[in-house]
Amino acid sequence: MAAPLYQLKAEFFKTLGHPVRIRVLELLSQREHAVAEMLRDTGVEAAYLSQQLAVLRRANLVVARREGVAVHYRLTSPRVAELLLVARSILSGVHAGQAEPLADLRSRSSSTP
Repeated sequence: MAAPLYQLKAEFFKTLGHPVRIRVLELLSQREHAVAEMLRDTGVEAAYLSQQLAVLRRANLVVARREGVAVHYRLTSPRVAELLLVARSILSGVHAGQAEPLADLRSRSSSTP
């Protein structure tokens, strides 16, 4: 019997729940990248990046191709990039919503005798 959709969604979001994986997906949202480029841009060790890329491959979010000795990765779907943009939009709204009450509190506390 297939897992319920909500369970599959939870597993999907668990896969996304790591900063290095998010950074890799952001990079790949721009264009295909070689592993060497991602190492430079993420600042993590090669073995650690390899582990994170393996998680993303198993989740079918990225695909690799070999060109000589270099391995290049790309997103399996442009929808992944769209998801990251939606997440950015949501988080921008949340942070903006948090900033307004803080500014109100600061202005009230500075004007109170």
